[in-house]
Amino acid sequence: MTGPSFLVVGEALVDVVPGDDGVPRDLPGGSPANVALTLARLGRTVRLATTLAKDERGRAVRTWLESSGVQVDASEPASGRTSSAVVTLDERGSASYDFDLTWDLAHVEHGDAGVLHVGSVATVLAPGDRTVRDLVAAAGAAAVVSLDPNARPALTPDVERARHQVEELVTLSDVVKVSDEDLGWYHPGTDPVTVAARWAFLGPALVVVTRGGDGAVAVRHDGRRVEVAGVRVAVSDTVGAGDTFSGVLLHALADHGVHGPDGADRLRELSDDEVALALRTAAAGAAVTVSRPGADPPDAGELASAMLGR
Repeated sequence: MTGPSFLVVGEALVDVVPGDDGVPRDLPGGSPANVALTLARLGRTVRLATTLAKDERGRAVRTWLESSGVQVDASEPASGRTSSAVVTLDERGSASYDFDLTWDLAHVEHGDAGVLHVGSVATVLAPGDRTVRDLVAAAGAAAVVSLDPNARPALTPDVERARHQVEELVTLSDVVKVSDEDLGWYHPGTDPVTVAARWAFLGPALVVVTRGGDGAVAVRHDGRRVEVAGVRVAVSDTVGAGDTFSGVLLHALADHGVHGPDGADRLRELSDDEVALALRTAAAGAAVTVSRPGADPPDAGELASAMLGR
């Protein structure tokens, strides 16, 4: 597929997931890595700037990414270990995480990417969080900037500090995708869509709130809201679902010219129907991911089939 190149910046790690036989197994993951994987499987040119150790887990994560076409630009963490997250699944298949993670990325070249995506631990965990913030500030004039805060309270228990960091990035972003659960941590007791409307007022052209099986609501730059229904599917687990949504959303928006220096203006000019189609496409992609174990986003053919089945 021709079109813009994508730069994704953030953690790549191993999810330690309980197997059907009760024996834990390693599955490559990490929210930004999952977004990069999604874009690559959909035929996009994508580079992931991350940290990976030269250990067995690091080699496995690199192979997983490169086999789907991701260009991996990785530095070695000071810990000497590839980061990991022990996954616990509840009775509905929803995942929670216990991390062993170092984020000390020191420098990233923006290059000619038309879309920059950042998110998750990389935006709030020192010392690499400043690298991400500086890159976002520098790239905004040349690229569409996408943010997925993906709250991780276990790693950043100081909610006020994390909220300040995230909302600083919100002001510099064009597209923000955030789950209702994450907004519930950042702003407890406040309706998530109300928070999204506040965030949209800070500068983004689009703030999307995902609500799992209940679909998604987007708040546009002028306050208009676009809502789409969820996709009913048998859930294996939710690992990587939100990341798939982010990747497919950026892919769908890029088809409408949302990339490069004028991408945010193009996004503001899209009709509500065009925004709704992008959201439905993202929801269909996420539904494929939750239907199978681990972070396993669809390729272009699988996404097309999922859209036909809606």
